Amino acid sequence: MTAVSVSKDAAPTSEDLVVLSKVNKHFGALHVLQDIELTIGRGEVVVVIGPSGSGKSTLCRTINRLETIDDGAITIDGLPLPQEGKELARLRADVGMVFQSFNLFAHKTVLENVMLGQVKVRKVEKGAAEEKARQLLDRVGVGSQADKYPAQLSGGQQQRVAIARALAMDPKVMLFDEPTSALDPEMINEVLEVMQQLAQEGMTMVVVTHEMGFARSAANRVVFMADGRIVEEATPDKFFSAPRSDRAKDFLSKILQH
Repeated sequence: MTAVSVSKDAAPTSEDLVVLSKVNKHFGALHVLQDIELTIGRGEVVVVIGPSGSGKSTLCRTINRLETIDDGAITIDGLPLPQEGKELARLRADVGMVFQSFNLFAHKTVLENVMLGQVKVRKVEKGAAEEKARQLLDRVGVGSQADKYPAQLSGGQQQRVAIARALAMDPKVMLFDEPTSALDPEMINEVLEVMQQLAQEGMTMVVVTHEMGFARSAANRVVFMADGRIVEEATPDKFFSAPRSDRAKDFLSKILQH
């Protein structure tokens, strides 16, 4: 295999799964993403942190085109993001998304929620989809809740079902947009434990979170955003022990006191 140059402008390698290049996004006069350059490698866990309003969630949502971008380019596994239609649905199946609010279908059982995408998008036969759904619900620790409806579950259980639903599509990358911020404190850990397990199993993950313990223990890389820009990125050890920018120092001094 030929050696690959690792300069900033090098062509993406096959190990680059998600590449954002000069990505800009405005909401009216607000420039929420400013010349974002970010590459996420296969099997890498990238945790995005920063103050509220820094563009973290918007960044996460552009990766599966829930938010469109004004200019720049985003590729997933070497392919540009499709604009709409079937290609976009297929891309969204490759990019699992777990939201702050669980976004489960209230009128479908837990099992049906996890089967639905497999049957509708992946065209998996119902029996196989059910078998896989049950395995995944067991894996995230809610197998006994399969026949209940979302409203009968705690928030932590619903979020674990949402993770199982995303995993059922065999995604190439999982996006987590503040997945624990709507949960009661005692439920946060049960969701973080599932995410930690996924990280250990080599799932490519982009996680927007305020949970610094998770960032320290599960991330390969911490990306710190402020005012729509990536201010710095580093390993968790380096970032938490010796942040380089004043913005990051200020942010950490405020949150690590609590």
